[in-house]
Amino acid sequence: MSTDDDDQARRERRAQWNRMFAANVPHNVALGIEILELGAEHAVFRLPYAAHLIGNVETGVLHGGAITALLDACSGAAVFGALPKPQPIATLDLRIDYLRPGAAGKDILARATCYRVTRNVAFTRAVAYHDDPDDPIASAAGTFMLATKLGKVGGTP
Repeated sequence: MSTDDDDQARRERRAQWNRMFAANVPHNVALGIEILELGAEHAVFRLPYAAHLIGNVETGVLHGGAITALLDACSGAAVFGALPKPQPIATLDLRIDYLRPGAAGKDILARATCYRVTRNVAFTRAVAYHDDPDDPIASAAGTFMLATKLGKVGGTP
């Protein structure tokens, strides 16, 4: 098998692992979050509009917490796609700017990109939107801790 074939096989395994992880997180499942696209360093997810996710009954706008969960899940998937091998991650920080309300009755999409991976931390940018990522509902910047090897602390393994 050539190097290109090895790289392709690794990408496919990584995408499969990413899909299994994202699809089996109970919180994502409860919200109805769907995976639309997984790339080497990006992901696109959808949060279907649902009445039980409404944050303002007068306007029908989805709750900001559901949008936060969408951006976090999508950003985490972008990190998984950027890693050379599967490993646990955890959200260290997720800063979200809500730019405008989403439209009532419309699904919300999120697109996230992992733009830098260091030894211990990965960095992401993401937007939530309806039809055009250049007209966002919210934008996010995230940092994710990567699994590190356990070392000795205070002389114990």
